[in-house]
Amino acid sequence: MSAYCDLHTHSVYSDGTLTPEELVDAAVGAGLSALALTDHNTAAGLEDFARAAQGKPIEAVPGVEFTTADHGQELHILGLFIPPASHKEINQYINRVQILKDESNYKLVSRLREHGYDIRYVDIMEASKGNINRANIAAELLKKGYVGSIDEAFKTLLHKDYGLYEPPERLSAIETISFIRSVGAVAVWAHPYFHVTFDWAEEFLPRAKDAGLQGMETLYSTYDEETTEKAREVCRRFGLCESGGSDFHGANKPHIALGTGMGNLRIPYAFYEKLSALKNA
Repeated sequence: MSAYCDLHTHSVYSDGTLTPEELVDAAVGAGLSALALTDHNTAAGLEDFARAAQGKPIEAVPGVEFTTADHGQELHILGLFIPPASHKEINQYINRVQILKDESNYKLVSRLREHGYDIRYVDIMEASKGNINRANIAAELLKKGYVGSIDEAFKTLLHKDYGLYEPPERLSAIETISFIRSVGAVAVWAHPYFHVTFDWAEEFLPRAKDAGLQGMETLYSTYDEETTEKAREVCRRFGLCESGGSDFHGANKPHIALGTGMGNLRIPYAFYEKLSALKNA
């Protein structure tokens, strides 16, 4: 029997709806052999995640998804196999811009209220155990019936072109890759072709590789077959390890299932094994 993994998921510590414990149980129930928790810009749920996986038939991969930018383009970089001793250092690194992120979120909610959307920042905070981002705000808009889905919220009210959302300053993608390597973790570019074109990636990847990038997601929930094949070719050409993940968020992305994405995602356990071998490299 083939073994599979999921190396990109979220819990209530960012914008998912399952606790780390529930996430582990769901992964075991789905028959996964390895699971990464990669909450946005926080390591807060990783201790719970590790404890939950103890004694269970699954490899737990502690991770963080860092929201970064390069030349104004938003990019998400995963740190996988995060050493427990680095949690404090990671939070200190992220806190450099987290205050600006919080201010951006608060302004967005205030502007929504000014436009007649009855949502409160305190309610959004109470619904999350971790850092707030637009997905949490989208979930509140959905709960109140102002949008029909999280995706609709992002394409309308929460899109920067709508005029209410003001993007905050973000961490440098290149610096973040170097930082991930400096704490002994593995640096992986998450869903690159969700954000950028192949041409844009061709310019970024040499610099990212020089900074220490080790892997790239080639298997992702929203990739079509052509994108996956192109991504795999890019990985081979740049000498990167392949990674893959569903980007599971629970009820906040109900169309994305743990391990299988939109139904046809299968991430080989060999991806986990190859990336694991890069720890402290």
